[in-house]
Amino acid sequence: MNKKKQIPLQKIRLRFPPSPTGPLHIGNARTILFNYLFAQKNKGATVLRIEDTDKERSKLEWVQNIIDELQWLGITWDEGPDIGGKFGPYKQSQRLDIYKKYLEKLLVEGKAYYCICTTEELEAKRQDQQSRGLAPKYDGKCRNAKNTSGIIRFKVENKKVVFNDLVRGDVEFDMGLVGDIVIAKNLQEPLYHFAVVVDDYEMQISHIIRGEDHLSNTPKQILLQEALGFFQPTYGHVPLLLNPDKSKMSKRAGDVAVSDYHQQGYLPEALINFMVLLGWNPGTEKEVFSLKDLIKEFSIEKVQKAGAVFNVQKLDSINAYYIRQKTASQLMKLCLAHLPELAQKIPKKTLEKIIEIHKARMKKLSDIAAMADYFFKETLEYDKNILSWKEMGESDVKDALDASLKVITGIKKWDIKTIEKTLLEKSSEFNGQKNYPLENRGYLLWPLRVALSGKSASAGPFEIAEILGKEKTLQRIQDAIKILL
Repeated sequence: MNKKKQIPLQKIRLRFPPSPTGPLHIGNARTILFNYLFAQKNKGATVLRIEDTDKERSKLEWVQNIIDELQWLGITWDEGPDIGGKFGPYKQSQRLDIYKKYLEKLLVEGKAYYCICTTEELEAKRQDQQSRGLAPKYDGKCRNAKNTSGIIRFKVENKKVVFNDLVRGDVEFDMGLVGDIVIAKNLQEPLYHFAVVVDDYEMQISHIIRGEDHLSNTPKQILLQEALGFFQPTYGHVPLLLNPDKSKMSKRAGDVAVSDYHQQGYLPEALINFMVLLGWNPGTEKEVFSLKDLIKEFSIEKVQKAGAVFNVQKLDSINAYYIRQKTASQLMKLCLAHLPELAQKIPKKTLEKIIEIHKARMKKLSDIAAMADYFFKETLEYDKNILSWKEMGESDVKDALDASLKVITGIKKWDIKTIEKTLLEKSSEFNGQKNYPLENRGYLLWPLRVALSGKSASAGPFEIAEILGKEKTLQRIQDAIKILL
């Protein structure tokens, strides 16, 4: 096994290293969450580092997206350059001189070299090796040349690299199958494998928790650490997120960015709770965890090896739970962004009532727009057939609406208790007259509810009527009667 330079345990430090080549991926956010929880549990520190050495694909807008969505999730970091009194992220693009120093060290010591092989040459060699059943790798043509320019390759030792992974136990790689790897395009353009090794050393990172897609990168980085005289961090590779068909989670199968879920109206506490259960098993039946709970209960040893299937129905269920825990006032403020502009003009208490009567059916905040749209319309458009309860004919529906119109016209005190009491009394009377089962109030109340909401599924007629007010309630019943004529 490789000799490992140990870090004092009191200096537990982890890093969040997203690349700004797109919005923050839900899988990266889950991995960052695991890092955050491990650090918090062990009283360690975290560093935010933007890995933007890919000049063509990295964009400032994605850097801001990463920062915004982490802050929305409640995931904080302890270190980065001071920007206006707050810690911003380190950026690899601002650390090129540091990487250059270590590249020169490897070149001077003969542990790296310039390679001038063309893309065409390398591709031809790769195809030839594959045709002969060999593992494709660089053949070392430039290894002993005296080139003074070109890409920079690191001399990979032909040996086995073994390391202990926090999730997977002992892992072994035969580096004789790898060949010399490219670590920089030139002295000013380091590539991922090299920059990450230098950064982890310079930032004194003790533990690296990342996705299992990086597992094969680890032995290469360990050899670079040895060549540079760096300590070796402790690694833990967590399972990837999978689509329901067990394929790697990709945009082809749905939303993959944290901002997608943010904009749809998922709550940060729900997304945190859902993400942690993707690959981590608490060992109990408990499924509801606050961030505070997780800091106390999280253990990297309970992270599973198998891929974690992303089940959006499970996310909806968790989000619905957290929505139900919100007060009317809290939920109203959260839902405003998902409601039409007209909602801004409605009294806050009325808006709270509108949202409250739909809360039990909401899976995400954006659901309120379609559920409650009838409160923000002057007139409703709907298929008259949905006014009918069970086998009611149009004449029966009209009779029910006429009865509701008459009884509501006579209500003097407009509050939900009076509305409910009066209509329920009429329901029994109406059912008896029409020879309908007395226990089935739907013959009166279904047509009324649809007339008020224009929907086959909505909140109850008493709640809707109270919020609409007597005048608008009567108008909507009259409009429904006209639809039947």
